[in-house]
Amino acid sequence: MNNLRKNRLIDETFRYFGIACTLFGLVMLAIFIGKILLDGAGRIDWDFIMSLPSRKPEKAGILTAWTGTTWILGLTAIIAIPIGVAAGIYLEEYGNKNRLASIVEINIANLAGVPSIIYGLLGLEIFVRTLKLGGSLLAGAFTLALLILPIIIVATREALKAVPGSLREASYGMGATKWQTIWYQVLPASSGGILTGIILSLSRAVGETAPLIVIGALAYVPFIAKSPMDEFTVLPMQIFNWVSRPQHGFIVNAASAIIILLIITFILNGIAIYLRNKWQKKINW
Repeated sequence: MNNLRKNRLIDETFRYFGIACTLFGLVMLAIFIGKILLDGAGRIDWDFIMSLPSRKPEKAGILTAWTGTTWILGLTAIIAIPIGVAAGIYLEEYGNKNRLASIVEINIANLAGVPSIIYGLLGLEIFVRTLKLGGSLLAGAFTLALLILPIIIVATREALKAVPGSLREASYGMGATKWQTIWYQVLPASSGGILTGIILSLSRAVGETAPLIVIGALAYVPFIAKSPMDEFTVLPMQIFNWVSRPQHGFIVNAASAIIILLIITFILNGIAIYLRNKWQKKINW
């Protein structure tokens, strides 16, 4: 009886401790967002969004930064999504379940937790120096694709695992081949989970700065990138550049850019949550 009470007391202690930590985190997040909104909301207007960078804070804008972010996000998605989804399908549906496969699975999962600066060093050596891509959008996209590939692969495999085996058996029973079963039954049933993983991985890529700094992305770009081989900057690097300036006007600009970056991130995460909930309802049916 005493042990039961002791266990309940421990459980209650951890529960209240978890609630307290969550509330503390929410309060800190609210304070941070409130301060950012207070400093930067008044600076956001059409001129700020459509102006080139400037050495004068009142004339500086984020045109090159958000267009560079759009370029990077699009190229990274084009590179990483087909490779990541295909790798996830192969490992889950076609790969042999042996010791080597287990080692590969463990290493893929571990790669998702590798610091992003390591991918920056890898991208510097392979894409910038070996392939001679320089500090271009293409080099940045390849580097970020390497960064998010493990996340997409793991998310794809988990989504495929969640599909009931009875769906596959019913398809085989109707005479479908393995690929027909995967293409027409398994992938549509798991699409919500796969898309959720893709969007969350792109949300991580859109906020990365360290790998792009390593490969040579510029902090000040007075022109808009027009091709994948152009030099570029992105919103996180523009923010980093502004917060390092001593003038108060650049701090205000940085706060405004942070608001826009947060909006992009919240939109992507909101889409991911919507797709996840929709997919879970479909699976429960």
